[in-house]
Amino acid sequence: MEIQRPRVGVGVIIKKDGKVLLGKRKGSHGEGSWAFPGGHLEFGETFEDCARRETLEETGIEITNIRPATFTNDIFKEEQKHYLTAYVTAEYSVGEVKAMEPEKCEEWKWFEWDKLPKPFFVPLNNLMKQGYSPF
Repeated sequence: MEIQRPRVGVGVIIKKDGKVLLGKRKGSHGEGSWAFPGGHLEFGETFEDCARRETLEETGIEITNIRPATFTNDIFKEEQKHYLTAYVTAEYSVGEVKAMEPEKCEEWKWFEWDKLPKPFFVPLNNLMKQGYSPF
C-alpha cells in the first residue's frame, strides 16, 4: 500500500492597482469556489518559477517582483487530499487576463482585498482565517 503524503501547491497573490486576481474554479476539486492562480510545484522547480509558469498557463499574463508570503496546511476531507500551499505575492506585469484553461476556470476577475467573493477555495479560506493581507 502506498503511503499518502501531502503535496505542495503554490498560490500566487497577484496585485494590480490595489486589487488581487481570483478565478472561479470548475471541473476539479473546489468547483464553484474562488482561488488564486497556482498549482503543483514540480520536481526541481522554485516557488518563483512555479508561480510564473502556472500564472501564464492559467491566466495568460506575466508577473514580476515575486516574493515569498506565507503558507497554509490544507486538508480536503471529502477528496482525501492534503496540500501544503506556499503563497507568493507578485505584481502584474503584462498581458490580458483570459481563462486559458476554460475546463478548469470559469473566469478571472480583479477584486479589492476587503471585497473578495465567496465561497473561498479551502486554501484561500485557511489563508483568510490566518488574518493574512498582502497590502
